[in-house]
Amino acid sequence: MYAQLVILHLGPGMRSTAEKLAEQFAPVLEAQKGFKKVTFFGDEAEGDYGSWSLWESKEDAEAEAEAVRPQLKQAVSGITKVPPTRRFFEVYEPRA
Repeated sequence: MYAQLVILHLGPGMRSTAEKLAEQFAPVLEAQKGFKKVTFFGDEAEGDYGSWSLWESKEDAEAEAEAVRPQLKQAVSGITKVPPTRRFFEVYEPRA
C-alpha cells in the first residue's frame, strides 16, 4: 500500500475554507481506483491544512494525483499563492 500526503498553506484562520475543501474532495478521492481511506487535518494557528490518504498501490496513488491535481489547483486558486505539497510513501505494516 501507499500513502499520499498533501499539504496546503492557506494561512491562519482558514479552517472553514479547509473544511469546505475536505467536503469537496472527499467524494472525489473515494471514487478513485485503489482508494482505501482519507484523513483531513490542520493547524489553524499556522494555517497549514492537509490530507493523508491510503491507496492500494503506488500507481493508484499517482494516478489519483494526476487526475485530481487540476481540480485542486483550481479550488485553491486565489486562496493560496503556494502550490500544494504532495508526497508519496510506501506503507509498512509490522508483523504482529
